[in-house]
Amino acid sequence: MYLDFHTHGKLAKKLPFSQEYTHWLFGEARSAGLDALCLTEHFNTWGFAELYSYIASHADREGDTLVFDGLRIFPGMETDIAEGGHILSVGPMEAILELNRRLEPYKAKDSFLPFAELMDLFDQYPVFVGGAHPFRAGGHIPELPADQLLRLDFLDMNGKDLAEDRERTRRLTTGLGKALGLPVVSGSDTHQAVQYGCVRTRFAQTFNTVEALRGAVNAGGYEICIAEDASRQVATAALLKRALKEIHALGGDYVSVLLGREPAWTAVAAAAVV
Repeated sequence: MYLDFHTHGKLAKKLPFSQEYTHWLFGEARSAGLDALCLTEHFNTWGFAELYSYIASHADREGDTLVFDGLRIFPGMETDIAEGGHILSVGPMEAILELNRRLEPYKAKDSFLPFAELMDLFDQYPVFVGGAHPFRAGGHIPELPADQLLRLDFLDMNGKDLAEDRERTRRLTTGLGKALGLPVVSGSDTHQAVQYGCVRTRFAQTFNTVEALRGAVNAGGYEICIAEDASRQVATAALLKRALKEIHALGGDYVSVLLGREPAWTAVAAAAVV
């Protein structure tokens, strides 16, 4: 099973949820060779609950996963911490949705929970918790006390960071993992389909519960696969994201443009007339 540990179901946090865009993303994930993904959507994205409601209504439940047109989805979330940095959590959909509701008072930038308090909250739920892209600029996860970092279950060797500096990202992330005795897995961090497959984690078996996922990771029964053209994929995805966001900012329908229903200039011109 090829699994991506860090993905998003929306183009950007501050854009409305689009059923068509999310459906398109999942289809492209399958086309990119993924069997499963952890949907670690930003905890303060617009329409978080709406996103999961849509997926649940179009998917079959198998264990803790939602199977959407053949793609196995492990529900999850990416949460900011006050110290700077992002924490991934993966678990049953009900746990993720309840956690998201409980985090409502802490979604503004000046209200993020400190790492220790966030972990205290996560400890109350059956979630698998990891440090996202620990060495990305602006984050301070490696500077947290070691006794606190040991509360994590895994570290994320992130596709975006691998694309920018593969040697540094591998060296620092694996080094921190060895120092703490934590497994290192991989996630693309994609918001756009082009980035799927830049990095994947390969397991010999397929599983549909968070506990089975945890067991496989702790047993070391996986391999991280980095695409040869990961840098090109990530650079192209960043360009696509900027272009689609600009179409939206100008009042156009970026989903219609992406799916080929109308040219970008038509969508923007029509919006300008209205």
